[in-house]
Amino acid sequence: MMTKWSPNSWRDKPISQVPAYPDAAALAETERQLASYPPLVFAGEARKLKKQLATVSAGEAFMLQGGDCAESFAEHGADNIRDFFRVFLQMAVVLTFGGAQPVVKVGRIAGQFAKPRSSDTETKDGVALPSYRGDIINGIEFTEEARTPNPARQRMAYRQSAATLNLLRAFAQGGYASLENVHKWMLGFVSDSPQSERYKVLANRITETVDFMNAVGITSESHAALRETDFYTSHEALLLGYEEAMTRVDSTSGDWYATSGHMIWIGDRTRQPDHAHVEYCRGIKNPLGLKCGPSMTPDGLIRLIDLLNPENEAGRLTLISRFGSEAVGDHLPKLIRAVQKEDRKVVWSCDPMHGNTITAAGYKTRPFDRILKEVQSFFDVHAAEGTHAGGIHIEMTGKNVTECTGGARAVRDEDLQDRYHTHCDPRLNADQALELAFLVSELLAKKKHGQASRQAVNA
Repeated sequence: MMTKWSPNSWRDKPISQVPAYPDAAALAETERQLASYPPLVFAGEARKLKKQLATVSAGEAFMLQGGDCAESFAEHGADNIRDFFRVFLQMAVVLTFGGAQPVVKVGRIAGQFAKPRSSDTETKDGVALPSYRGDIINGIEFTEEARTPNPARQRMAYRQSAATLNLLRAFAQGGYASLENVHKWMLGFVSDSPQSERYKVLANRITETVDFMNAVGITSESHAALRETDFYTSHEALLLGYEEAMTRVDSTSGDWYATSGHMIWIGDRTRQPDHAHVEYCRGIKNPLGLKCGPSMTPDGLIRLIDLLNPENEAGRLTLISRFGSEAVGDHLPKLIRAVQKEDRKVVWSCDPMHGNTITAAGYKTRPFDRILKEVQSFFDVHAAEGTHAGGIHIEMTGKNVTECTGGARAVRDEDLQDRYHTHCDPRLNADQALELAFLVSELLAKKKHGQASRQAVNA
């Protein structure tokens, strides 16, 4: 029997990955203040995203979800946001062209501040301190002051999210995302890479198409779709006190929405069906993501789907698989078959990052060939099962970092020290992200060709 839901009903449930705040009164006051702040996103925007994700679940669109592992206060700046958005637009254009279908754009941005940890403490030189859990909770510096969870950081995270959203909305709706600017999105350090020439060829074809459309009277002035794009935000709903404070009733529908981001997801470490994170997420009407790692069983997945999407609403739930490049075939098929047997409507997305993390030269990294292999296996399994490979979920940046090894420029283990800037997990740089987009584009084109061939045979 389901208990009655409220924004704070999660507080009566067991919870994991929760920081130990030393001052409960200060935490309560911060949450009270946040509850009075304006929403960061709006219910109508979340409903629009859900509608677009419904087309993904039906195989009529593809989702690109990506961004920072964990946003930081120190790296927040207009140039970083612009560079991320530029490479994201490039990836989306490549995927749109290859798949000949819309791409739903969802950033891991404007709220992706909290990170789960495998241990509550970190020890260096015999000194044990609380683990770094993201800038919304504590600082990365290894000092007692920095590592002590501080509720004031939640207000800083809100302000940074608001500023980031303001700039992203301006980029998405103010003309920067216009297809007429397709050549201007190239980042400087990518311009001499192997991906540059491939992208320029594609950009030239798009420009020729836009020129033709302009010649026949279809211009960006008369058709907003040519100059604007929909861009949505997402993050892991980990810090539930913050999420509760940002949960509001929609005045038009009377439903509860998380206004901290358009889409939120439940991590692989916090998806216990009788625990707090599932309890919170089941009651809000936003699109939800659910990370599915190697420990997810078919029965466990169906139970979670029933909790999070009891009305079987298309676009409500995205299943984000993260198995590791060698384990996709062992786990994904049985989950797909369970979902198909129960006729559940979901989006299937691939996170090729988290299952492929290793240590090299003293740095946490992810070999690019393993990332590509997991994506390829994800598509292969869906092709074999007759289901839709609906999206990718990646950690990436527009900066010229050396955090993941491999790629066309062949970042080596010894190169990791050059520009290793992440606060948490290694990210693809813009060159690697664009290379991944071209691979997925080819897979989408192959899938499209296969569908056309089958339709011709059936006809």
